[in-house]
Amino acid sequence: MSAGAHAPAIRLVNLTLGYDRRPAVHHLDGEIAPGEGLAVCGPNGAGKSTLLKGLAGLLAPLGGAIDFVGASRRAAAYLPQVVDIDRAFPINVRDFVAMGALARIGLWAALNGAERARVAAAIDTVGLVGFESRTLETLSGGQMQRALFARLIVQDQPIVLLDEPFGAIDEATIDDLLALIARWRAEGRTVVAVLHELDIVRRAFPQTLLLARECIFWGDTRDALCQKNLVQARAMSEAFDERARECLRDEFGAKDKLHVH
Repeated sequence: MSAGAHAPAIRLVNLTLGYDRRPAVHHLDGEIAPGEGLAVCGPNGAGKSTLLKGLAGLLAPLGGAIDFVGASRRAAAYLPQVVDIDRAFPINVRDFVAMGALARIGLWAALNGAERARVAAAIDTVGLVGFESRTLETLSGGQMQRALFARLIVQDQPIVLLDEPFGAIDEATIDDLLALIARWRAEGRTVVAVLHELDIVRRAFPQTLLLARECIFWGDTRDALCQKNLVQARAMSEAFDERARECLRDEFGAKDKLHVH
């Protein structure tokens, strides 16, 4: 790694993210190491998906910074929530998976032999051989998630961002996709996943960021998901003021204050 063997893959510096200059995640500091498996957990409305969109470059910070050490944000492959995907769009599984190659070949270039082989191998890896000509709307929830993971394989990036990848899918699919995540991490890829399933977090993600608009705990999953922290996260999320403006921290680290525009 050009930035040094112990450099983080991602560094967050006093990061604030939100919409219409209202913070959804604020004053977040931390580092995500190469090859790390980090789960982002917290109550509904805690800012988890907002953080992932910031990491994916879909949302610009209101304050602070996201630093991809030794790489650009294009080094991140992003899997959105399945509800954000228009499954009625007339595209088959093969072409959907092949979209993962666009960053390499461009929007209008045809797939060459190597890219077609890459797409076929990805479809095989996720267990969708025989489904290549099926349209997305005909797939089950588990099959759709497999197709999404196949697209990530084709993207072939060192950082993988997953937004609720295991919602409403069968146990066999969960096991297969967790095995794929473990393989990615063994290859040195960094995986950051928004998850509600705490049993899966405890089983497969060594590090957890417990979020409730701000950091409750970031570290070892066993410590992060203790009952005390979970109760605190729920209370802080419920107490959030939707009318709050961007909050700033002064240069001396004093208590946050509201910045009214």
